[in-house]
Amino acid sequence: MKKYLFFIFCFLSLGVSAQVEKIIPAAPVPPRLVNDYTGTLTSLQQEDLELKLKNYDDTTSNQVVVVIVKTLNDYEPYEYATALGRKWGVGNKEFNNGVVFLIAKEDRKVFIAPGYGLEGALPDIICKQIVDNEILPNFRDNDFYRGIDEGTTAIMQAAAGEYQPPEGYADRGNKEGVPIVLILLVIFIIAIIISRIGGGGNDGSFMSRRGYRDTGVPPVFWFPGGGSSGGRGWSGGGSSGGGFGGFGGGSFGGGGAGGSW
Repeated sequence: MKKYLFFIFCFLSLGVSAQVEKIIPAAPVPPRLVNDYTGTLTSLQQEDLELKLKNYDDTTSNQVVVVIVKTLNDYEPYEYATALGRKWGVGNKEFNNGVVFLIAKEDRKVFIAPGYGLEGALPDIICKQIVDNEILPNFRDNDFYRGIDEGTTAIMQAAAGEYQPPEGYADRGNKEGVPIVLILLVIFIIAIIISRIGGGGNDGSFMSRRGYRDTGVPPVFWFPGGGSSGGRGWSGGGSSGGGFGGFGGGSFGGGGAGGSW
């Protein structure tokens, strides 16, 4: 029975990404890496963070986008962050090296979602450590600028393999074990079936992991059904001149972690 329920849940989740995309704001024009839809940050704070992230994009081509919204409208943070990253095309299309740093102000939730190309440097456990140690303590003190500043610095360090959590930090992740190889195999088979029959909706998202509500680690992998929706002709990374050059059509796999304050 559990196996049947699992497969049913996988197929029901196909429509999740298509639904959540309807409430996600359109990509900013002109494109920006810091997008505050709540008035939380001052203009100076936004410009400081924008310059920091633009310089990082210029030197590494990795794109970290900060998005502050009022509410997720009852969607889980991983759903919203992953769908936003794909809708906007955060990161370079070739390397999928984007990161969405999502903050839902009224919901008091935060989530870090790395693109496919950065999942090795930013696995769930590292994202969770950054959220717990660098972001949430500042947010609980109502210092959102500092939390974002220190959080983005930690993301950059992790992408370079240099982030170290405080000594004694113990991951509170889910210890419940479903073999990851088996999970990936099942998802891969379902993805092939969906692609063969021409289904899969806009994104094709598949439920494969549990424990989000307890650990902040998302229970899904999102497999792209036909590529990213972010191909807007913007050049991902390495922009020259004044402003941020734009997103490059990166895609996301549903990894990352979050938390609440």
